[in-house]
Amino acid sequence: MTDLQIGGAGIAVLILLLLIRVPVGIALGSVSLVGIYILLGLKPALGIITAVPYELVAHWTLSSVPMFLLMGYVCYHANLTEGLFRLARLWLSALPGGLAIASVWGAAGFSAVTGSSVACAAAMGRIAVPEMLKANYDKGLAAGSVAAAGTIGSLIPPSILLLIFGIFAEVPIGKLFIGGFLPGLLTALMFVLMIYVRVKITPRLAPSVHEEVSWRERFAAVYETWPVILLVIGVFGGLFGGVFTPTEAGAVGAALSIVIAFLKRDLNWPRLRDATSEAMQSTAAIFIIAIGANLLTRFLAFAGVSDFLAEMVLAEGISQLELILGISVVFLVLGMFLDPLGIMLLTLPIFLPVVESLDINLIWFGILIVKYLEIGLITPPVGLNVFVIKGIVGDAIKTEIIFKGILWFVVADLITLALLIGFPEITLLLPEFLY
Repeated sequence: MTDLQIGGAGIAVLILLLLIRVPVGIALGSVSLVGIYILLGLKPALGIITAVPYELVAHWTLSSVPMFLLMGYVCYHANLTEGLFRLARLWLSALPGGLAIASVWGAAGFSAVTGSSVACAAAMGRIAVPEMLKANYDKGLAAGSVAAAGTIGSLIPPSILLLIFGIFAEVPIGKLFIGGFLPGLLTALMFVLMIYVRVKITPRLAPSVHEEVSWRERFAAVYETWPVILLVIGVFGGLFGGVFTPTEAGAVGAALSIVIAFLKRDLNWPRLRDATSEAMQSTAAIFIIAIGANLLTRFLAFAGVSDFLAEMVLAEGISQLELILGISVVFLVLGMFLDPLGIMLLTLPIFLPVVESLDINLIWFGILIVKYLEIGLITPPVGLNVFVIKGIVGDAIKTEIIFKGILWFVVADLITLALLIGFPEITLLLPEFLY
């Protein structure tokens, strides 16, 4: 077999392992090591397995991963974000579908303090879904709106997915973070518009909430969100103001969230221990997958697969748009079966050389990838956010009803994705202006 055939066989075996539900990190690492052994022999394979994990985990930028995760988990366990939904509800509940719209904006606000879509959906789900069910909202709309809104956490910084993409693609993290703002807000706006139009057409989906709210109560609710406002200003004001780097921003955010939570008396030692433990577990899972992806990158490079694909794309005269549309299909299909981080780190070693060969802007491409992964979080049969919400509501709402309600949000997401592909300026406007 030629080196290229060995690389192709490795990809086929990898896909097979993933189909039989072998953990992504183990599948990536094992296939890569066996492939490198076949290509180069035992000593090079042992040398790579010795060096690569340490070099990757010791990467300075990766130290921000556990810090941003800790910030999000502290905010979650200390209930620092509960005021966000109350604020949105008091200002928006009079609108058609106001509680569902409030859950979308509440999730968008929570996204600014956590890089995890799952944590965002869980935090907003335990607050917003019971409120909507109490108001006799359609069950599919109630659960679907929160499950979909949770995905905004992957775009609005700090985003763990954008952070990992920036490290692997060697793209400035700050540019990626600021590039995610407008696509994240556009996603929220599309969800809100879809809810508004649906409820206008079918009012029984969301009965009107008649709540007498004074302006004093509304502005008091604004004051209640001071922990999140202070945290966002402290982290992103310093980050985009040049006071500290994106890597340092994670540590600043984690420390600031702990201080704020203790000042509010919403955080005790057991809760801090739980937040730290969950951050450590999530970090370990991310690093294992990242090590496997790094090994796969080496294996495909040694086999010549990356160069072969890049040369083939250039020889066929494939345009940037055709390539992006093809990649879109791959990501949307994979998103139905695999977890977001696994998809990204599985495909980057294959797609990055091809994308670079066509001079596609990597900031734009990174945001598109995260948008693909967002959609995968809510598409059946393995919509992770759907099952997070199911775990919260229990027997009150059936899984099939949640998936039925989520389909409208998938349509809204696809429209948003089309806008981001058709108008790259939406993504690139802020990075080009600020940098």
